[in-house]
Amino acid sequence: MTAPPSCVYVTHLVTPKSGSTEAECEDAVTVLPGCAHDDMLRGPLTAAVCDGATESALAKDWARLLSRTAAEQAMNGPELLLGGAAFEAFASSAVAQWDPWLATYTQARVAAGRPLKWYEHTKLAAGAYATLLTVRTDPIPGPPLNPAPAPAAWRWRAAALGDSCLFQLRDDRLLRAFPVATPEAFGTAPDLFGSRNHDAGLLARRARFARGRCEPGDRLFLMTDALAAWFLSAADQDSAVRELLDFSGPDDLDAFRTWLDGLRERRQLRNDDVAVVRIDFEGR
Repeated sequence: MTAPPSCVYVTHLVTPKSGSTEAECEDAVTVLPGCAHDDMLRGPLTAAVCDGATESALAKDWARLLSRTAAEQAMNGPELLLGGAAFEAFASSAVAQWDPWLATYTQARVAAGRPLKWYEHTKLAAGAYATLLTVRTDPIPGPPLNPAPAPAAWRWRAAALGDSCLFQLRDDRLLRAFPVATPEAFGTAPDLFGSRNHDAGLLARRARFARGRCEPGDRLFLMTDALAAWFLSAADQDSAVRELLDFSGPDDLDAFRTWLDGLRERRQLRNDDVAVVRIDFEGR
């Protein structure tokens, strides 16, 4: 039998907390290139996960804008995942998009006969907030035995602000956790990316950066904080990995929600929105 070609598969699932609707979900995911979960990817991949802060106004909209901007800019300029001036430029460009978006939103509310209330103006003046985790993977070609060698491995780079987490698995065991490595490290006030924070240098200093290498058979999981905390605190992490691996595509969303509700009923998972991205590295 011919060995499978070296490639990457990616899928993601997003679901609101129990008792909330899809429209109320404040977690957001952007994956580029946009593709089906069973498409074989051979080139660069970027993914961004954002968790909107409920206390702020329009947090879900800011999370979506921020995740899209991060994934797009990481695809076009991976140096932002190294920090410094490139991350500052990304932060400035993301914040610069908020006021034009808000103006369009405000006009749409007026046109719909639902102009903003005075208390909404007050809250919007403080800005919207979200955590951010952005990851890019790139193939590392093997020895040049032919004009287009298959990847022998992949390089990943990540930037995080807040407590959305990346987990690297090898042989389906946890190899690395970033930026939070223990369940005790989750707090009630994570660092947040504000839609009106024009101090790009401050955002860059608060962000954390990491890099690594994936071999064929490795997996990356990106998770917002509730699911990440459950995973890190699991008494039997091998069992937790097996449970996560049950969900491999969008057709599994209903089963994923049922599983999450079971964890919540057993008080193993905080009732919060959940977003997860799964990246599988396959090959010879």
